[in-house]
Formats: sequence, structure tokens, C-alpha cells
Amino acid sequence: MKMKSLIKSFAFAGNGVKNCFVSERNFRIHTLLAIVALIFAITLKISVIEWIAIGFCIAFVIAMEMLNTAIEKLCDVVHQDVHPGIKKIKDITAGAVLVSAIFSLIAGLIIFLPKIILYLKPA
Repeated sequence: MKMKSLIKSFAFAGNGVKNCFVSERNFRIHTLLAIVALIFAITLKISVIEWIAIGFCIAFVIAMEMLNTAIEKLCDVVHQDVHPGIKKIKDITAGAVLVSAIFSLIAGLIIFLPKIILYLKPA
């Protein structure tokens, strides 16, 4: 019985990811950028530690985008009209996504830029 419950939990979580991908443009953009980062990581043969950092950054941004989406949806259910308190909540959660994306961009530049420069340098 517990295994069936666990499987249902994973199905619900997978459905949440699918819903975000289908309904949220920014989630799709972050997913595309994650794929680009993974292609760079494979192509440039990054180290294990760098893989961990890139994986964490991808998960961090995707999770923040999903939390932002969930909080926005909840705010829309709680208060359908324009409300200054709801606007502030939505702005703060969008800011959290921005902070995670900027941090991840910086981490990606630190990891990838030196390798790209070496790759492009004439032999």
C-alpha cells in the first residue's frame, strides 16, 4: 500500500512539472537554457564538481520558477482583482526567480567562459 502511495506522489509531482512546462513560457525558456547548459557541459567536458554546480543551478532555477508559478496561481485564487498586497507577493516571488537565474548565469560564465576561450583559441 505504501508503494502505491509513493508512486501516486511521483505521478502528482510529474504532473506539476508537465503543467508548468505546458502553461508557463518562462518555465520553457529556463528548460531550453538548461538544455543549452547541458550541451555546453558535455561538449566542454566539465569536471564532476562543475557538473554538480551546473546541476544545482538548473534545479535551483527550475524549482524557483515552479514555486513562483504556484504562488502566483494561489494569489489568483485568493484575490482575483488587482490588489497591492498580491502584487507585492508576485513581484517578490518573480524577484526570487531573477536572483536564482542571475546566480546561475554567473556560475555558468565562471565554469564555461574559460573553457570556451580555450576552445576558440587557435592552436
